[in-house]
Amino acid sequence: MSETNRQILLAEKPAGKLGPEHFKMVSGSVPEPGEGEALLRVRYISLDAANRAWMHGATYRSAVEAGSVMAGAGIAEVVSSKAPNLAPGDLVFADTGWQEFAALPAKHLTRMPKIEPMTYLLSVYGVAGLTAYFGLLEIGKPREGETVVVSAAAGSVGSIVGQIAKIKGCRVIGIAGGADKCRWLKSELGFDAAVDYKDGALFKALRAAAPKGIDVYFDNVGGDILEACLPQMNNYGRIACCGAISQYDGAPAAHGPRGVPGLIVVKRLIMQGFIVMDYMKESQRALADLQSWVASGRLKVQEDVIDGLENTPKALIGLLAGENRGKRMVKV
Repeated sequence: MSETNRQILLAEKPAGKLGPEHFKMVSGSVPEPGEGEALLRVRYISLDAANRAWMHGATYRSAVEAGSVMAGAGIAEVVSSKAPNLAPGDLVFADTGWQEFAALPAKHLTRMPKIEPMTYLLSVYGVAGLTAYFGLLEIGKPREGETVVVSAAAGSVGSIVGQIAKIKGCRVIGIAGGADKCRWLKSELGFDAAVDYKDGALFKALRAAAPKGIDVYFDNVGGDILEACLPQMNNYGRIACCGAISQYDGAPAAHGPRGVPGLIVVKRLIMQGFIVMDYMKESQRALADLQSWVASGRLKVQEDVIDGLENTPKALIGLLAGENRGKRMVKV
């Protein structure tokens, strides 16, 4: 191919807040696929708070090292294939990295249906939707009439969690940053209440919104918000630990939630972390429900699409600052 392959590298690992200076763009040749591989043209790159966590060290995947292509998942189109099960034009989900082209083993690619809009393959029918579905229903196990609280409620996962909880007949309270996001959660997504953590007095505001306590807490942030929710959990409450955004960017928090062991024992709480890949064998069941809810209008899809590979660093920095509503991604 005569085209070049633009790539965004992690120039250096940030010691504090992530900034544009930690990335650089380079151009190279388009890779040639080897036996059992496919050459992919990246169409959309998923942006997630976890991108920042990977810079700290190994998590459920290896760390991103300085000088390497920035890691990230995406939806890509097969350009050419040396694998029997893939053909030009096929769409796949893969750990493509932040670049225009990637040559990857077919065994690491997940073939995707051709759905319009294609962006839904990264949002409601992708990792965001599946994370919300399995984290809430398999770990949170909400029952009709219970109170469900979700943090980062205006984000890609939280906005879906809250809507699924409403579908299941729960009272839903979202925690988000800013009055506009809180209004949006109630007026557009149907949340029963929303609490602005930037207002201060989070504990009191949460108690006012959930006077009967919290049965299920879907935690995307950790830190002070988790600390405010824990004492308000009802006996036998369930906490689904999805992420810890408050810990990812900048200096680590001085402390974690205090009094956790005692609260868990006295209230007989279940507090469980999870990774969506643990449930991928059951993804068809989840997708059937998600597609049905979207088709009926019970689940609204909110996306935040940024144009241009060159804008990917700025888009991630903005996501960490809470700029987005719904799933943020980059159209390459």
